[in-house]
Amino acid sequence: MARFSLPKATFSKQVPAIALKKITPVSIALMVLTLLLHNLPPQPEKSRLHPNLGYLPPLKMKGGDPYIRALMRTISASEANDPKPYSILYGGGQIDDLSRHPERCITIVSGPNKDNCSTAAGRYQMINITWYEKAALYHPQPPGIMFWKSYSFEPEYQDAVVYAWLSDRQFWGEDLSQLLQQGKLNRVQKLLSGTWTSLGYGIENNSLTGRLPKVYQKMLKEELKNAA
Repeated sequence: MARFSLPKATFSKQVPAIALKKITPVSIALMVLTLLLHNLPPQPEKSRLHPNLGYLPPLKMKGGDPYIRALMRTISASEANDPKPYSILYGGGQIDDLSRHPERCITIVSGPNKDNCSTAAGRYQMINITWYEKAALYHPQPPGIMFWKSYSFEPEYQDAVVYAWLSDRQFWGEDLSQLLQQGKLNRVQKLLSGTWTSLGYGIENNSLTGRLPKVYQKMLKEELKNAA
């Protein structure tokens, strides 16, 4: 048996070398995997996909009244329930250029307005006429007056315009935030249903309309927590 034994010194030198040969490929593979994962493109937030309520992503804008913010996310859940709501077109298509309202008129295939077309776009599905009208009043970065420039339709500006619009007591004839703080969500939905018909009390309810109070309560809980 002695003929198979290695001198003690030789054995002690070879063990680290053998171990290194085994460990190095594993270490390299882990490093490569880490780099690949780090450089993957951002994915939709799976945690925001509720099994019954769909996608409920946060707003891009920072700050503001949590009650109005929760209302905005409720409108979005009903009108643009998608992992990328800011770039969605009526019918579900997506656009890449948000430097201005896309103004694409897409044929309506069902409902009371069938065969007409809609330019609704973005998180709040605003048609081009409404967008330019409200942007003129509420957009934080209006275009220059010397040359025609379109109002940016980037996510933070969609949020800013709708937030300011919903906060305008004179326009709605009511303080929406105060109504929401009083628990009068139905009243608010009724006031807004002429603009966003899927909120109920309108002509185009959808599968989520009846669950919007649940959506709102979930969004409000998140927004109050974030504001604390």
